[in-house]
Amino acid sequence: MTTTQEAAAEPSVHDRLTEAAERLAAAGERPAPPCPDPVNAAMIRNWTQALGDTGDWSRVAPPAMIQVWSMPGLVAGKGDSAADEVLRMLDEAGFTGVVATNCEQTYDRYVRVGEHLRPAMRFGGLTGPKKTAMGEGYFVTWYQTWYDEDDRRVAEMLFRVLKFRPRRRRAGATTPMRPVTSLDTEFFWEGAKAGELRIQRCADCGALRHPPGPMCPSCHSVARDHTVASGRGHVHSYVVHHHPPVPGRTPPFVVAVVELEEGVRVVGNVLRCDPGEVTVGMPVRVTFEHVDDELTLPQWIPADAPEDEPPPEPDEPALLEIPLTPTFVIATALATRDFTPVHHDTALARAQGTKDIFLNILTTMGLVQRAALAAVPGATLSGIAVRLGVPAYAGDTLRLYAERVDATTLRVRGAVSLGDHVTATVEFEEDA
Repeated sequence: MTTTQEAAAEPSVHDRLTEAAERLAAAGERPAPPCPDPVNAAMIRNWTQALGDTGDWSRVAPPAMIQVWSMPGLVAGKGDSAADEVLRMLDEAGFTGVVATNCEQTYDRYVRVGEHLRPAMRFGGLTGPKKTAMGEGYFVTWYQTWYDEDDRRVAEMLFRVLKFRPRRRRAGATTPMRPVTSLDTEFFWEGAKAGELRIQRCADCGALRHPPGPMCPSCHSVARDHTVASGRGHVHSYVVHHHPPVPGRTPPFVVAVVELEEGVRVVGNVLRCDPGEVTVGMPVRVTFEHVDDELTLPQWIPADAPEDEPPPEPDEPALLEIPLTPTFVIATALATRDFTPVHHDTALARAQGTKDIFLNILTTMGLVQRAALAAVPGATLSGIAVRLGVPAYAGDTLRLYAERVDATTLRVRGAVSLGDHVTATVEFEEDA
């Protein structure tokens, strides 16, 4: 047999994945790695504080926390689960990106502080390859069941992830080049984030200077503070840039030196007008271009440009409104014992093709529970099923809405600026 014939006879990646998935599904339920800790008050407190849950969980654990008890945490060897073989094969085939898409939990009862749960797993299935917004990938499904010390089931979960090939991105091709910050310039960039055009000022003679520096050129004092400029001025000089390409900008664009009313000159782009309309002496005012959570650029627009329209008011008031600060995203991931880098490390998250770090699905489950119990106080949950939509990135705001369907069912929707992040169905006991 020739080398070519041997290669043709080799099963494809898809065939090998399909064979492994069928074999694992036929194996049925198997013991999972043991829960590292019993149900305990310290982990419950960390979870509730991170998610902002103020309920009384002194005797039982929040139901949406069930998966946390069997999360391995930040360890080198995480044990062997029902889906590990398929997930490893996908990694080796280049499907290195991962994002959770579905989670359905059923609660037979709430687990009590002090109980030590026994988890078990079974493989559910493999679907793909599918073309998705994240890239081509496979959906992997598995089930996890938790038993108490008397081998009675207390909860079950369906969990589904998308394993995908991250799209290749040219470094720096979609965002502007980032300025180098220092102790001398940090105040300027912090001011831009706050919507202020800050100009360095000598604390002794009062002279203004820009760019910022360590010493006053007038009196040579190193004492300094800053003032907030009016943000108005005129174009002192400018160029229209055509070539070479600049990351984050579409040529032609204008780079201008703007002389402020305060007398100093600042460089920036002139936006919201055709490059041919820019002239020396043209009155301009500052605007702030939000690039991402780490960078805001002072830019310039014609002084008579219309004001920015305020964002439209939502059609209905949100039941919960949660600012997704980087601290919140990271703290909730840690509280749920999820150490996947896309929830903590901005650089690694972007390397996988995402905009920034984003909420993990365990946190989303907990926030859906929060919304459900805010809508139906005192209710006992018997199940939560969530389907994720757009990512909930750091720097955004998550707004949660709830709609009662019937005596035992509630629909919860969570929206961010990109659209719906989560749609969920929450089931209650009969007495809810």
